[in-house]
Amino acid sequence: MKYRIDEELVRLGQERMGDAPVEGFVYGQGLREPELMLIGEAPGEFELVDGIPFIGRAGRELMASLDSIGLTRDDVYITSAVRSRPYRWGTKRERDGTMTERKYNRTPNAREILAHAPLLDDELANVRPKIIVTLGNIGLQRLLGKSVKVGDVHGQLLQAPIQHLADLSDKKYSLTESPRTIIPTFHPASVFYNPKLREAVKQDWQAIGEALRQFGGTGFDRQ
Repeated sequence: MKYRIDEELVRLGQERMGDAPVEGFVYGQGLREPELMLIGEAPGEFELVDGIPFIGRAGRELMASLDSIGLTRDDVYITSAVRSRPYRWGTKRERDGTMTERKYNRTPNAREILAHAPLLDDELANVRPKIIVTLGNIGLQRLLGKSVKVGDVHGQLLQAPIQHLADLSDKKYSLTESPRTIIPTFHPASVFYNPKLREAVKQDWQAIGEALRQFGGTGFDRQ
């Protein structure tokens, strides 16, 4: 059974963004009881056009990682800390030498993450994965706080309370009473900027596959 966010929360999230330089909206997608819940950063240019989380180069990397443990997009729930695309204006030199202005993806800031916090909180309360996999620092720190770094904990199985807004009007996060099971890994795009991370990402996903088997998941190691 698929899960769909409450449209009132979508409206609220967009309203809370105010005049932030963001655009569009991409819904989380997947099963209500998936094998994994994947939490990324924010949609980019391609996701915004197609309305599908994690497509393009980063999406292909992510699908390959899922395939390595016997899963597909249909087995997981994919979402992000922010649902609108954060952008900045920059210039690009065209082939004819002319300079044109265009929008570039950027990392969401704390205000933008807080604005969309009720959306992720709702998913975390209603989608019941066997394991939560955070993709990069933004998703990880949204759940466990700024002091936790993916470089320090990637591939580890963590069981801890997570941050949420106890009330929609809150400006600070509270911790849930119950712990959740989380395995952090690097964002799929990280291997494009730092190819040395590829082996670490591979090992992380093997650890995710092993943990999933322990929790009665349906994935399996194809290697």
